[in-house]
Amino acid sequence: QVQLVESGGGVVRPGDSLRLSCVGSRRTFGNYYVGWFRQAVGKGREFVAGMSGSGNGKRQSDFAAGRFAISRENAKNTVYLEMNRLRPEDTAVYFCGERAGTGRAGSAEHEYDYWGQGTQVTGSS
Repeated sequence: QVQLVESGGGVVRPGDSLRLSCVGSRRTFGNYYVGWFRQAVGKGREFVAGMSGSGNGKRQSDFAAGRFAISRENAKNTVYLEMNRLRPEDTAVYFCGERAGTGRAGSAEHEYDYWGQGTQVTGSS
């Protein structure tokens, strides 16, 4: 059974930084595209950023540009989401998703087959 485990969430103030981690269970984790999504209360799941298995291809949402950065360390089966200059509107549960097969993925939730349980990021004023 494929597992993804997110960690690194917490309570933050405006302008703070956090680094989220997503650890995958597959031995060949480095072959698969991984994306970060977030879901605020009462809203749907929203794409944040994604990265190819090699790390050569990545994409991110407009709101993430200049503040968030995705990276991965395949030797540790881990994908990171570095978040800087956090805002109250970044409050959400952050999930990572992984494709079952090789190849690229986009920003749509249905393109990802495996999901973690999420990690909560809460902005405080």
